[in-house]
Amino acid sequence: MDFGRVITAMVTPFDSQLQVDWAQTRKLIDFLIEEQQADSLVVCGTTGESPTLTDEEKIGLFKLAVEQARGRCRIIAGTGSYDTAHTIHLTKEAEAAGVDGVLLVAPYYNRPSQEGIYEHFKAAAQATKLPVMLYNIPSRTGINVSAATTLKLAQLPNVVASKEAHGDFDLLSELTAHAPDGFKVYSGDDILTLPMLSVGAYGIVSVAGHVIGKEMKQMVNSFVNGDVQQAIQWHAKLRPVFHGLFNCPHRVPNPVPVKYALGLHGLPVGGVRLPLLQATEEEGRFIEELFRK
Repeated sequence: MDFGRVITAMVTPFDSQLQVDWAQTRKLIDFLIEEQQADSLVVCGTTGESPTLTDEEKIGLFKLAVEQARGRCRIIAGTGSYDTAHTIHLTKEAEAAGVDGVLLVAPYYNRPSQEGIYEHFKAAAQATKLPVMLYNIPSRTGINVSAATTLKLAQLPNVVASKEAHGDFDLLSELTAHAPDGFKVYSGDDILTLPMLSVGAYGIVSVAGHVIGKEMKQMVNSFVNGDVQQAIQWHAKLRPVFHGLFNCPHRVPNPVPVKYALGLHGLPVGGVRLPLLQATEEEGRFIEELFRK
C-alpha cells in the first residue's frame, strides 16, 4: 500500500454547538483532495481532536470519509490509544467501514516498556488485514519508540510505515538504513519535511497541508526528482507557515491555528472542544498576517 508522499492529518469540523458538522466535513474532504492535492487523509488523528471524539463519532467519520473520497485518495483511520483492547476494537470498526489503512499512535500516558510497545502494536496489527502506520510522537506520548522496536515491528507483514514526529535524526537514519523493502518513514512535523527527506524519509503527514498542500507537494517532488535547490527554495518560502502554525503567541496547540487558517481560506470548520480553546483576537491576527505575507 502506497499512501503517497503528502498525507494531510484532517481536522474535524464542528458546528456552533461543537457537534460534528457532517456537511462541512464533506466539503473539507473535497477541498483537501481537489484543491490541496492530498494523496491520503488521516481521519480522527490528533489533529482531528481524537481525544474528545466519541467512538460513534469516529466510526461515523470513517464511513463518511470513505464515501466522500470515492477512491480519489486513501483514507487512514486514527484508531490508536493507550488501551490495546480499545485500539483493536476501533481498528476492526475502521476496517469494517472500508478505510485503506490505520494510524496507531504509541500508547501514551501509561509509559510501557519497549517490549510493551511492541506487543501493543503487534496485537493491533494482527487483529486487522489493513496496512498499519505506526506513530511515534514522544513530546505528546511521554515515550519514544526506539528504532529497534520499529524495525522489529516492520517485520510484520502489514506494518508498512511509521510517522516520526521528532527531531532525532540518528533514530531516523537507523530506520531508513535498516527498514525492510517497502517500509516507508514519514515526517510528522511539517518544518522537518525536507531535512527528513534528506536522510531517507518518504513523505510527510502534514497539518499545514490543509492550506499549502499543493506547495508542499511541489517541495517534496522537487527533492524526489533531484532538484534539491528548488526544494530548498520551497522550504524557505513555506517555512514561515510551518513555523507559525505551531508557534502562535502563547504557543497555541494544534489544531487551533490551522482551523482558524481554514476559515481564512473560505472553509470555516468551527471551533475546538475543551480543554482546547479557540484562537484569541491576538492569535487570529498573527495567523492572518502569516498568510498575508
